[in-house]
Amino acid sequence: MKNRITSILLLVHFCLLPLFASQTGEGLSLEAQLQKQGLVNIHSLAPDILVELKYSTLDNFLAADTYDELENCYLQPKAAAMLKEAQDLLKKSHPELSLLVYDGARPRSVQRKMWALVVNTPSEDYVANPNRGSVHNFGSAVDLTIATLDGVPLDMGTAFDYFGQLAQPRHEDRFLKEKKLTRQQIDNRQLLRDVMTRAGFLSISIEWWHFNAVPVKVARTQYKIIE
Repeated sequence: MKNRITSILLLVHFCLLPLFASQTGEGLSLEAQLQKQGLVNIHSLAPDILVELKYSTLDNFLAADTYDELENCYLQPKAAAMLKEAQDLLKKSHPELSLLVYDGARPRSVQRKMWALVVNTPSEDYVANPNRGSVHNFGSAVDLTIATLDGVPLDMGTAFDYFGQLAQPRHEDRFLKEKKLTRQQIDNRQLLRDVMTRAGFLSISIEWWHFNAVPVKVARTQYKIIE
């Protein structure tokens, strides 16, 4: 009986702790949680990188703000250093441009919010099940574009979070021939891929904006999922 009572008290404690802590503001903000888990604010390494976290706005395919107050982009230290290198490479060849980050490390708590919005809808395929997690949930993926210094994105042929074939790099040659993408749009994408891959990131074939710092299998073994 004593052990049972202790277990119940512990359960109540852990259920109420987030509520009390959020009321006192003691380290339970999303940003503080990311810092506690050893993630790096990319502005601490590269203050000139532009950041506009799309999931901290309503301007995304979910039409929902799932990040609440978070405005800064966090990554694993290795990924953050690689992103700084990509920014430096871009600045060296195009000083009038900058990387513009749309998403980085994504806690599983946020992934659950996103999943709840898409499960059993046509958009379900575009959000990883939080039980499995994505590279974003391990702090090793970044979504981004290139912009002018005043924050105007270059024309990439589609918007960020456009989940159709037109956004998929694997179809670019075909869409160029069909005149659905212009040479300039593809060149803009190629510039992004060039600086990111030279810095060590891996591109994917279905989203021009998404890059992984490590393969998903490596992320799962090398890092703990961000809660």
